[in-house]
Amino acid sequence: VMEWMQGGDEKPFAFVGKGVVFDTGGISLKPATGMEDMTMDMGGAGVVSGVMKTLAMRKAKANIVGLVGLVENMPDGKAQRPGDVRTSMKGETIEVINTDAEGRLVLADGLAYADINLDPDYLIDIATLTSSVTLGLGRQFAAMYTRDDKLAAQFVKAGADSGDRVWRMPLIDDYKDSLGSDVADFNHNASAAKYSAGSVTAALFLEHFAGKRRWLHLDIAGTGRSEVDAGENPKGGTGYGVRLLTQWIMSL
Repeated sequence: VMEWMQGGDEKPFAFVGKGVVFDTGGISLKPATGMEDMTMDMGGAGVVSGVMKTLAMRKAKANIVGLVGLVENMPDGKAQRPGDVRTSMKGETIEVINTDAEGRLVLADGLAYADINLDPDYLIDIATLTSSVTLGLGRQFAAMYTRDDKLAAQFVKAGADSGDRVWRMPLIDDYKDSLGSDVADFNHNASAAKYSAGSVTAALFLEHFAGKRRWLHLDIAGTGRSEVDAGENPKGGTGYGVRLLTQWIMSL
């Protein structure tokens, strides 16, 4: 938990970042090819840390709390297993279907922590969350999810101004039944129905844990990593989102 509190009596803004420092997939082991890139699955946490440093260096007149959920997803005798049921910080039970969908479990508790403990004015999460988003948007736009039209418009402008561009994606309520479970309140990877909309159903799962806050989710699985030296991005982690979130805060 990182705090920059220079905004007087105003409610804080909360940023939540996924920090899976290495992701093997856990018991649901990933293919070996390309696994070396999973050092970058902490991209969301890196961005939140970078934003906090940037706002402090600029002495921003704002109250910001940065939350990073840091874990490693490895096979182990104590690792969670497919079929396990865990209780979230919010109190609901979650059936684990595929242990490689671990990031949304980390974010769920980060969002719940912020909602319960911080009373934030805005609640923003950012994560290298789904391969589905890369299929839909490539590596030039991050997927943005929110119910708040005004907030969405602010982020579209901040993205255009900063170069960290976003594309608003739909939160499709008809897909919520995919999160059902026979043994828990939810399953975490939308296996109860086959909608083939992995980034959307992940966002619907996360939305529940944000409570009634003004919430926005950024899926940066595509934009957070560059496979080649291209333009201003060297090959590897891009830091996508630091400029976006900083621009948004400074524009308010």
